[in-house]
Amino acid sequence: MFTRRFTLAFAIALPLAAAALAGASALAGTEHGATAQSSTAHAAYTPAAFADAQKAGKPILVEIHAGWCPVCAAQAPILGELLATPKFKEMVVFRVDFDSQKDAVKAFGARSQSTLIVYKGKTEEGRSVGDTARPSIEALLAKGV
Repeated sequence: MFTRRFTLAFAIALPLAAAALAGASALAGTEHGATAQSSTAHAAYTPAAFADAQKAGKPILVEIHAGWCPVCAAQAPILGELLATPKFKEMVVFRVDFDSQKDAVKAFGARSQSTLIVYKGKTEEGRSVGDTARPSIEALLAKGV
């Protein structure tokens, strides 16, 4: 009986683990270092690039991300879908790596990975930590546009 239960549990867990690994490998190209994503610009996060986006009055999302973080992995497809919509096409996204960019993490006052911070120009409009609900992430992003 124990063997049947173990086999059944393994049969269920294996596809789930494979799906999780596939999702993690899709994110692997962006997990180290900070990148900016928008429909118009792709530049690495630097204080100067962030300041330029603020001076231009652009809507900005700062994503404090860690490649090992399951919440960050859950946020990624939601953000990807939302940022692809016309409503958020002008938003500039700076991804800051929680582990390798400690100075930037500290400068943004983030205590945890999976922190999302939205700016409208130079003004911080909102932030969330650990949120994986599409409606509330969309509402957060909307504060910047």
